[in-house]
Amino acid sequence: MTDQTPPDGRRGVRQLFGRTSWPEARFLADVLRTETVGGVLLLLGAVIALIWANSPWSDVYTELGLWVPWPGGEPLHLDLDLNAWAADGLLAIFFFVVGLELKREFVAGELRDPRRAALPVVAAIGGMVVPALIYVGVNVAGGGEGVRGWAIPTATDIAFALAVLAVIGAYLPQGLRAFLLTLAVVDDLLAITIIAIFYTDDFSFLPLLGSLVPIALFGLLVQRRRTWWWALIPLALVAWTLVHSSGVHATVAGVLLGFTVPVLAGKDRPGRRPMPGLAEHLEHKWRPISAGFAVPVFAFFAAGVSLRGADLGALVTDPIVLGVVLGLVVGKCVGIVGSTFLLARFTRASLDDDITWSDLLGVSLLAGIGFTVSLLIGELAFGSDSVEGDNVKAAVLAGSLISALLATVVLRRRNKVYRAIALKEQTDLDQDGVPDVYQKPGG
Repeated sequence: MTDQTPPDGRRGVRQLFGRTSWPEARFLADVLRTETVGGVLLLLGAVIALIWANSPWSDVYTELGLWVPWPGGEPLHLDLDLNAWAADGLLAIFFFVVGLELKREFVAGELRDPRRAALPVVAAIGGMVVPALIYVGVNVAGGGEGVRGWAIPTATDIAFALAVLAVIGAYLPQGLRAFLLTLAVVDDLLAITIIAIFYTDDFSFLPLLGSLVPIALFGLLVQRRRTWWWALIPLALVAWTLVHSSGVHATVAGVLLGFTVPVLAGKDRPGRRPMPGLAEHLEHKWRPISAGFAVPVFAFFAAGVSLRGADLGALVTDPIVLGVVLGLVVGKCVGIVGSTFLLARFTRASLDDDITWSDLLGVSLLAGIGFTVSLLIGELAFGSDSVEGDNVKAAVLAGSLISALLATVVLRRRNKVYRAIALKEQTDLDQDGVPDVYQKPGG
C-alpha cells in the first residue's frame, strides 16, 4: 500500500498494488527467473513420481522411498528413510532460503513499511483462514475424522505459482507480481508457525535449547561477514540435528538460521539507498540449489500416489479430499479477494490505476497452488504411507492443477489486454515520442 496521489488529484486516498522501486523490481525479476526453472523441475519431479507410482514398477518406487541409508543414526533420530530425508532434510534448504527472503522483506522489502505490508499480510491471513474453515466444515460434516489436516489447504507454493505467472503473464503489471511474491512470503511465515505449533509431536526441550548454541554461533559468524563454508555448514547441520531431535520439524532450523543473516551492508554513498547485504548474497547462491534440487526431489518422493485399483468414487467423496480441493480452489480465492475488498471498503484505499479486480481474481486463483508445503503438512498430519496420506496427495495435486488452470484462463485474458496496451503505447512512442495517457483497462 502506498500514499500515492492519483491522477485525478484525490489526495489522502491510498492505492493498493502500487509500483515498487527499481531495486525491488530487479530483485523480483531475478526471483521470477529462478522460480520459473524451479517450478518446471518441481512439476517434472511430480510427473515422474506419478507415472512411476502407477507403473508396473511401482514397488521399486515404494522401496526406494522406504530405504534407510543410515540405520546407525537411531540415537540421534536420524535413522530416516529417503522419504523423510527429502521432507526433513532437503526442505530445510528451501526454508533457509525462505528465512532469508522473509528477513529481507521485513528489513528492506515490501514489508518494512507497515502500511505497505498491510495488504499482503491481510490477504495472506484471509487466504489461510477461509480454506481452513472450509476444510474443517467439510470434515466435521463428514464425521470429523480428518480434522487434523485443517492446515493442508492453507499453503501457497511460491515456486509453482511464480512459475505459472512468469510463463503466462509477461505483460501483467509489476504490482501484481510483487503482491504475489510478498503474499507467498507471508504465507510461508504463517505456515512455518503452524507447523511448529500444531504439528510437533514428542517435544523434547533440551535438544531444542541446545540448538540455540550452533544457531547463535552461525549468527555471530555471518554478522561478522565470515562466510567460511567449513564452519557455517557444520554449524547448520548440528542445529538441524538438534531441532530434529527435539520433535520440532527440522525445517524450522532452516528458517532460524536464515533469520540470523544480515540483510544490509551499509550505504555506498551518503544519502543513497542501502547496498545489498549477505542475505541477498546467500540467497543468490542457495536459491538455485533449493529450487533446482531440494524442492524437485521432495516432490518426487512426496507426489507418488498410486491410483491403480483405487475406488475413484470413494476418493472424490472423501471429506479429506473435498476439503483440500475446495480449500485450495475456492477458499484461497474467496479469502484473498474478500480480505482485499474489505480492506479497500473500510479504509481510505483503492486499487492502483494499473490494476483491476479481474487481475486480483487471477492472482488469488494462482495462490491456490499449494503443492510443496501442503504435501508436507499432509505428511505431518496423516503420515506418508497411510490411506489418508495418499488421499491428501491426490487432493493437493487435483486442487493445485484446477487452481493453475483457472488462473491461466483468467490471467491469459488479462495479459492480452495489457499486451495490447503496451503495443499501442510503443506505437505512439515510436510515432511522436510521447505515449497516450494511460487508461485503466476494463475488467
